[in-house]
Amino acid sequence: MASTREPQWYDSMYNNQARVPEAKAHLAQWAERSATVRQTEKCSLDVAYGEEPGDRLDIFPAAGANAPVLVFLHGGYWRALDKSDHSFIAPPFVKAGACVVVPNYDLCPGTQDQPVTVPQIVLQTVRALAWIWRNIAQYGGNPARITVAGHSAGGHLAAMMLACNWQSHDKELPPGLVHNALSISGLYELDSIMRTPFLQVSLQLNPAQVRKVSPAWHVRPKSGRLTAVVGGAESFEFQRQNKLIQTSWGSGVVAVCEALPELNHFTILDALVEPNTRLHDLARALLGFD
Repeated sequence: MASTREPQWYDSMYNNQARVPEAKAHLAQWAERSATVRQTEKCSLDVAYGEEPGDRLDIFPAAGANAPVLVFLHGGYWRALDKSDHSFIAPPFVKAGACVVVPNYDLCPGTQDQPVTVPQIVLQTVRALAWIWRNIAQYGGNPARITVAGHSAGGHLAAMMLACNWQSHDKELPPGLVHNALSISGLYELDSIMRTPFLQVSLQLNPAQVRKVSPAWHVRPKSGRLTAVVGGAESFEFQRQNKLIQTSWGSGVVAVCEALPELNHFTILDALVEPNTRLHDLARALLGFD
């Protein structure tokens, strides 16, 4: 995809911390709230879903059996943040009756000896979801009711999980392993990310990788539904990306594609856990609560 835009324009569109003066305060608050949640709520931390050191997830179990499962994939442009920053997502959904899982994944660029790429992170997330499907029943979750939600880069990963051909990875996995997905400020074509200098330093994307991991350029999922939302105060590019996935996959798959008024790239995630907000209600609906 050719572009006549200057590199500085892409930086201005995708550098959310520069666009939102309160960004660092939001991140610090998420981490503080999450630490409190891990101290006060029932949870199983750093459960291994694979053999690599980064293959770890946190589980906030359901009170009963056969509960819907919410898997939350954190953002940070595949190069920052951690599952421990996002434990605060769990309590309202556990209280509603869900089992919540927050996986980690390795971050770009990795090390010289063990580099990390976005395609590798996608496959690592596939590994996490396969583990969840096989094991979540012992934590009260129903493996037939897995909803994947993600924010920013995590929204990209959520869309990739909905589009995944599971049986190409493991014949034992069901074709519709992911029941539904919620992408919050997601990224659906990574050509623009490859053209963003402050990100490309860490991600080192190339055109072949971009083709492989841009969900908007994949065949639409055969089953499941994606809810795609973006903050009304986010950049033109985030707004465009949000519309793109519905254009690409169609309204039959992406029935909900909305810009939520006044929310920016950080306050939109706060809205996810705030009762009676549009975003919280959309998440509850995907889980089957409303």
